[in-house]
Amino acid sequence: MLLALDIGNTNTTIGLFDGTMMVVDFRLRSVRDRTGDEYAALIASLLLSRGMTLRDVTGVAMAYVVPPVGSSLRDLARHHFQVEPLVVTPQTDLGLTIRYDPPSAVGADRIVNAFAARELYRNPDGAPQAAIIVDYGTATTLDAVTAEGEYLGGAILPGIGISMDALFSHAALLSRVELMAPPTSIGQNTADALRSGILFGFAEQTDGMVQRFRREMGSDDILVIGTGGIAPLLAPYSKTLNTIDVNLTLNGLRLAYERLHPSERALV
Repeated sequence: MLLALDIGNTNTTIGLFDGTMMVVDFRLRSVRDRTGDEYAALIASLLLSRGMTLRDVTGVAMAYVVPPVGSSLRDLARHHFQVEPLVVTPQTDLGLTIRYDPPSAVGADRIVNAFAARELYRNPDGAPQAAIIVDYGTATTLDAVTAEGEYLGGAILPGIGISMDALFSHAALLSRVELMAPPTSIGQNTADALRSGILFGFAEQTDGMVQRFRREMGSDDILVIGTGGIAPLLAPYSKTLNTIDVNLTLNGLRLAYERLHPSERALV
């Protein structure tokens, strides 16, 4: 089975694939000084809770933006799974032309998302289509990829979580609220005013940025994919998110592994 690891600034998301099917997924905090052995113990316990062991893992694919954590997980793959992990970077051959300057500055997760969007969301005739990917993580990132496979670049915004943390830590009279749709966008109490700002405000932020991207890409009909844990929460209030795929990055890592290890390609 393939272990896919998406190592972000805040969380490490992990998926175990049996062929094309994700049979286990969980997330850990991205602790910078955690060793490979400590990660192995955590992953082993989580797999055991699902009736699996480390011995079930035969391949590892990862993308990371936190080098110390990535180094620990490389050690995990080599010492506990006895495999050399596939580490996706902007230099990895995924059939994309990187237009970013310099290409090495693009986050690996953003490249994986662009690749996954082209592979998973094709036109009815099977041809790739242009896409905009909105990833709600520590930062909210928007990325643009053309039907021809050009990764054009994107935008980076403060993430919803850290924006809210900053607000609550600097405003003494505001406290966290349960996120549910308020009855109106004009909140008539503090809790509903916060809900309106978070749900409607960030959804409108997404819509505004997507419309800018579409204009610059020359079409109002470009697929928009939302990913990240909070994407399903915002989707009902966005006019531009066409589809939600919270596992886009993990599936992209699976597809990257299959592309670069064709002898181990999943049978479908």
